[in-house]
Amino acid sequence: MATRKDFIDLVAPIALKLRLEGSPIFPSVRIAQALLETGGKINAWHNLVGYKVGSGVQTPYWRGDRVSVNTWEFINGEYVTNVPGDFRAYNSTEDGFRDQDLLFQAARYSAVRSASTPQSQTAALQKSGYATDPAYTSKLNSIIAMEGLTFFDEEAIRMLEQLQAQISELTSRVRSLEEQAALTVVPTWAKSAVDAAVKAGLIDTPEKGSYDFYRLLTVLHRKGFI
Repeated sequence: MATRKDFIDLVAPIALKLRLEGSPIFPSVRIAQALLETGGKINAWHNLVGYKVGSGVQTPYWRGDRVSVNTWEFINGEYVTNVPGDFRAYNSTEDGFRDQDLLFQAARYSAVRSASTPQSQTAALQKSGYATDPAYTSKLNSIIAMEGLTFFDEEAIRMLEQLQAQISELTSRVRSLEEQAALTVVPTWAKSAVDAAVKAGLIDTPEKGSYDFYRLLTVLHRKGFI
């Protein structure tokens, strides 16, 4: 990546997509975490969140590939560099984020999932033990503020509202079509079949059925089933 903007432009659409699909992670937090963990560079193993191999249990998004690199940790009250670490390697950045979302389903991350603001989520990440750095929360919040990343949280809300409006409109159109398809009175050619169905207790609201409804009753009646 040439600049931080290039990095954000690549990561933001993925963060938005996952949020719209139900990810508990705010796009601003996801992007800030990726920036903090990588320095704004897409690594060759597409692990932008510092997710270590851990238990080694494979998932739909991680098939066991790994890389060993030196990192730094906060140990016994001080920063220690050149600490060997095994990290998960992915086929794509999206796979890495999706695998992280699976991790966040664990009970220890319940506060991360239930966070109502980016700031409460960054605090929950540190409290849950995701990172050893005691300044992890403040660093993430600083990146969010400096890069204006809450824009993407607002964009996710706007896009979700648009989707909900589209769903409501489609639902309304379906209902309208169903009402239009309903016949206001029982057709003369179907009356005997409808009367027989009512007498048999098969239906109790013979009016406002569709053409196919009356046709089916008529076929059944003529075949002697009603």
